[in-house]
Amino acid sequence: MAKRSAPEVNAGSMADIAFLLLIFFLVTTTIPKDSGINRKLPPMEPPNDDEVVIKQKNIFTVLLNSKDQLLVEDELMELKDLRAAAIEFLDNGGDGSCNYCNGEKNPRSSDNPDKAIISLKNERETSYSAYISVQNELVAAYNELRNRRANKIGPQRGFSNMDFVKMEKEYKDAEFIGNKDKLKELIDQIRTEYPEKLSEVQ
Repeated sequence: MAKRSAPEVNAGSMADIAFLLLIFFLVTTTIPKDSGINRKLPPMEPPNDDEVVIKQKNIFTVLLNSKDQLLVEDELMELKDLRAAAIEFLDNGGDGSCNYCNGEKNPRSSDNPDKAIISLKNERETSYSAYISVQNELVAAYNELRNRRANKIGPQRGFSNMDFVKMEKEYKDAEFIGNKDKLKELIDQIRTEYPEKLSEVQ
């Protein structure tokens, strides 16, 4: 009796299938991007022999230690109070040169939002979540002051019921109906009045 030959599997197309699977995974797989904090660096300026003197009262010192404790102006502070303290410092208007500031005009605090600098320093053992939370509160202080200013002068320029955050969103919207040049001019003015000067010391 003749032996039957075992049926063979046609493997000729296996290489094609493997190649198609490889292409499929290459096309559909997404590579995660590193998350971080967007920070716009100031433009490079030519070296200047004149040394800029910054008064200590114009520097708002924020220290974050290895235990995630917050020391603001040499005093312990809770994270929930940081935003209000930063707003009070930035909007002080101590020298009277700021005609739009609503602060107490304390001569021992910042002279003008343009001169006010927030100095943030953290230790290597500081947790990332605490660092981000402090950053968020400081940036939120700037945004709150800009929103106040936008709500005050916006209606005079024809932009009612629009805070600073909404102004920036509307300006980027391609379907925005209105004068984009005037809106951009207003955004630039508010940014100039409350410039974000956040210095990170390592």
